[in-house]
Amino acid sequence: MIKSISIIYPVFNEEKRLRKTFLDISRFEKLNKFLKKEYIFVNDGSSDQTLSLIKKRFKNDKKVKVVSYKKNMGKGYALKRGVQIAKNAWILTNDADCSVSNFQLIKWIQKKYLNQNNLIYFGSRNHNLSTVKKKVLRKIVGIIFKFVIRLFFKIKISDTQCGFKLYKSNVAKKIFRILSTNDYMHDVEICLIAKKLNLSVKDLPVKWTHVNQSKINFIRDFFKVAFSLIKISKHWKNH
Repeated sequence: MIKSISIIYPVFNEEKRLRKTFLDISRFEKLNKFLKKEYIFVNDGSSDQTLSLIKKRFKNDKKVKVVSYKKNMGKGYALKRGVQIAKNAWILTNDADCSVSNFQLIKWIQKKYLNQNNLIYFGSRNHNLSTVKKKVLRKIVGIIFKFVIRLFFKIKISDTQCGFKLYKSNVAKKIFRILSTNDYMHDVEICLIAKKLNLSVKDLPVKWTHVNQSKINFIRDFFKVAFSLIKISKHWKNH
């Protein structure tokens, strides 16, 4: 079903976590020759060595594209930029910390989870077949967030925030063209856009491992999250 894939990594000050990602790409490249692949790094205004590490690691590698700009715009914006230049038939978005390996895609293919009727797949840490290693506090926050999303937006997807998502390319380009949210609440708007376009989103299991130095802290960023969700709600009431 999948013959070509564009894998997009939004990155912001990730110098301490890129080694694992580079290793995952290297192994994925060697062990999956049947897939035509490209890797797109979107440097979202990093102020550390992120950009130079990526350029040094993939110098002269034609399969790797790098998009970079100076101002930090947010994960949603970074993914939008990556989706714009993706060339392959399917698009996979993944987090730079590699909490879910690219090999998860191969497991999905092997298990025959992907079918012709579905064009969007979300990795879900809440799926009963998922293997998840994360802190108790993060689990509690996740449960509360899921409840809020279901209550206010009528979104029934079990995990909107896992970064591991697969789209048919033309569908991803259509969704991200409409997307108005630049920050990490963009996932919620993606669900609303998919519903508006009558596209079903299928939850699939993942093996997910917590990686330290996360940029997201729902407790610390409570007001940012709340403001972003209110903004999304207002935007979609007018559509």
